[in-house]
Amino acid sequence: MRAYVFEPREKRHASLASELLDSGIEAQFVEVDFFTTLLAPLKQPGMESRAILIGESECIREQIIALRQEGCENPVLVMRDFRNARDTAALLDLGADDVLVSPIKGNEVASRINSVIRRLHGHAAENVVVGEVTAYFDGRDPTVSGRIIRLSKREHAIFKHLALNANRVISKNSIYDAVYGMSADQPFDKVIDVYICKIRKKIAEASESGCAYIETIRGRGYKFSAPEGPGFVSLSVLGASPESGIRA
Repeated sequence: MRAYVFEPREKRHASLASELLDSGIEAQFVEVDFFTTLLAPLKQPGMESRAILIGESECIREQIIALRQEGCENPVLVMRDFRNARDTAALLDLGADDVLVSPIKGNEVASRINSVIRRLHGHAAENVVVGEVTAYFDGRDPTVSGRIIRLSKREHAIFKHLALNANRVISKNSIYDAVYGMSADQPFDKVIDVYICKIRKKIAEASESGCAYIETIRGRGYKFSAPEGPGFVSLSVLGASPESGIRA
């Protein structure tokens, strides 16, 4: 998971980055001009899941307004030094998704970001069940036919994006942006095909049906869904039991 972080006090960058990284969040620190001239990329497909963390400053309200007026749907979390019920209410009313009070804990930040992202994609529960596959949005590896399959860091990021958009066709570019975004270590886009192939193999080997569940839609992208046909449920079922969607 990657997040844009605006923290004007540079002396806090190292400790904050370390705390977030321990919970799987890679911090990309931005300057104040991020909120005026650098918001356009956030409206690209796949970037809506990139969280924005805003540290204490006199410009918090203007920054939140700028994000929402630009049409950014990204999770926005404010990091405050002290608790203030009136200010918290005002920030939430302006468009912030959550307000955290120091000391900032990475695991709490990750859980709150995941909660916002789930709702953004229409998922109220912590998981989605698609046929024999149960995908979790809280960092856990998925289960297939009741068995856990281990995914690498990149595989997990790609699979999570597919699961958030279960039963919808997602372009390769959207997946690429969701996983790599504006990172300086961007590889060739063919790497997505390689990771998809590995994920498919792991799912197929673990599923009782032998199905891989990730379909290539030629010229459009990929779709994570249950196999269609007699005995299968092709729609995702939120909060259902692992047996849901398995062939009779």
